[in-house]
Amino acid sequence: MPMNAVFNIIELFKSFLLEIGELSFFAARFFRESFKRPVEFKEFLRQCYNMGNRSLLLVAVTGFIIGLVFTLQSRPTLQEFGAVSWMPSMVSISIIREIGPIITALICAGRIGSGIGAELGSMRVTEQIDAMEVSGTNPFKYLVVTRIMATTFMLPILVFFGDAIALFGSYLVENIKGNVSFLLYFNQVFDALEFGDLMPATIKTFFFGFAIGLVGCFKGYYCKKGTAGVGVAANSAVVFTSMLLFIIDFIAVFVTDIFYDL
Repeated sequence: MPMNAVFNIIELFKSFLLEIGELSFFAARFFRESFKRPVEFKEFLRQCYNMGNRSLLLVAVTGFIIGLVFTLQSRPTLQEFGAVSWMPSMVSISIIREIGPIITALICAGRIGSGIGAELGSMRVTEQIDAMEVSGTNPFKYLVVTRIMATTFMLPILVFFGDAIALFGSYLVENIKGNVSFLLYFNQVFDALEFGDLMPATIKTFFFGFAIGLVGCFKGYYCKKGTAGVGVAANSAVVFTSMLLFIIDFIAVFVTDIFYDL
């Protein structure tokens, strides 16, 4: 291997470790600032509205299509084995445990994470954040803490909403293809679900939301000067968050599997 290639790999690895370290300090500062007064409650509610209410339509459409496609693709295979009656149970467990949370989180990473990165990046480039610091306001408390807390608390709600719409989409397919009633379908759905399915899936959505807000704020808050830096901040926020979501999801599944084996 040429020396230039080795040098480039080493530099990329060093920059990656440096960014991980900076992100860790950024997260530590968030926890430190979260317990300080004043509490920016109005800004927190405004961010919850912006991130939650304005993402409902996108999450609903995505969840509905997931339910339709997943059921349409799975039904022929189950028919071959004469196990179509297991469709509600299989779809509900798959969506609640894994498909719903990770797909909704990825959608929100593109919708919310990029928006946060672009918004804070624009404020950094136009020196609005510097002006807030000069005026005696704590921009980190007002801009970063509120957004990270909003994503942390709103993503589980969006996941619940997306899961419900996905199950409804699956029911429509079963109703059309197999003439299954609403009551029968959802009785089988709730019979198949257990507390061990809901709790781990719910807990990891809080970590998903925290990761989306943290990376989006980090990329935007430390955006480089120039208008090109805003685009880079928004794009890198989505890419970095998507990778982080898969890592968090793997850790959550691994830890859950350990507790199930105990």
